[in-house]
Amino acid sequence: MLLIPWMLWAMQASLCHGACVEVDSDTDAVVNEGFKLGCISCKMRGEVPATATVSWYFMARGESEFFRIYSYEEEVGVIEDERFYDRLDWNGSKKTTDLQDGSIYILNVTWNDTGTYRCFFNRILTFPSYEFTTNATKIVHLNVVPRLTRGMASILSEAMMYVSIIGLQLWLLVEMIYCYRKISAQGEEALRESASNNGSKQNQQIAFEASHSPVQQFSTSPLLPDYYYDTLPSQPNPSRRLSRQELKNIPSKT
Repeated sequence: MLLIPWMLWAMQASLCHGACVEVDSDTDAVVNEGFKLGCISCKMRGEVPATATVSWYFMARGESEFFRIYSYEEEVGVIEDERFYDRLDWNGSKKTTDLQDGSIYILNVTWNDTGTYRCFFNRILTFPSYEFTTNATKIVHLNVVPRLTRGMASILSEAMMYVSIIGLQLWLLVEMIYCYRKISAQGEEALRESASNNGSKQNQQIAFEASHSPVQQFSTSPLLPDYYYDTLPSQPNPSRRLSRQELKNIPSKT
């Protein structure tokens, strides 16, 4: 059941030609390694065509002024600060001028990259009779570290994730055992009912056959001596009971 809302959201996103979700950038970069400066600004009117440009600014630690270090327009990126020559690369929306992801990538982080980065979106929405300009700004406070260390919140989150997974598996196991026992009990009950019904039908059949058997009917008649049948002109009907007069006429054997 929990998957249904996610599936509906995914279907809606595919119909809208891709979904946009604004996610904050990471803030800890490892020295001498690469790092992505994230900057996402979603367009609120997805059906309206638009064009956008992105500019990045940097203020180093201890400074009080921002300097433009990178700009991206018409699918062309330009590095504008010599401190970042050959170290910045575009990592945002590609093959479109309707930008929503303005992320860039630092190829080789140095200690001097510590500071505050500002991402500036300039978007122009094109309506049938006019154009409308909107702006968006994202701030990233970058801290350069010798190596990544996991915080307590991250450790607790991972532990809770594993606990949740184990708990879910145990719950599913209990549900499977319960369902198996329930189905097994219902099957055994159905077999007992079927056997009981078959036994009852067999008893009824035996009783019916016994009540309509000629031997059984003949045995209800009085016992007659064997020589009596020698005196009869023909074999009597064993299903007919003898009258008292016929019984008196039976000769006695001396």
